[in-house]
Amino acid sequence: QVRLVESGGGSVQAGDSLRLSCEVSGRTLENHAMGWLREAPGREREFVAMFLWRSGITYYEEFAKGRFTISRDTAKNAVFLQMSSLKPEDSAAYYCVVMLLDSSGKPHDIEDWGRGTLVMVSP
Repeated sequence: QVRLVESGGGSVQAGDSLRLSCEVSGRTLENHAMGWLREAPGREREFVAMFLWRSGITYYEEFAKGRFTISRDTAKNAVFLQMSSLKPEDSAAYYCVVMLLDSSGKPHDIEDWGRGTLVMVSP
């Protein structure tokens, strides 16, 4: 059974920091990426950051650059998202995902989802 378990969400004030964690079990990540997407009411789902497991390349959406940092623990098949200088617009449900790479080595298909962890940033 594939299992993704997220943690670290919470309710904070603007300018505060949070560190999200995700551990995956029941599968390998040889040709995959792990990372985070987020979803807020009334907004389209958007990617936040991804970690390409084999190459070590990371990707950030523009809004996350300079404020969010993604890292990993390969021994535990875990990925983390350190979020700083949080803004009210960062409020969302954050989901850990595993994505299969396409033939060019880029994340393509979402294969596994976590249940999500809620981040709420008050002004």
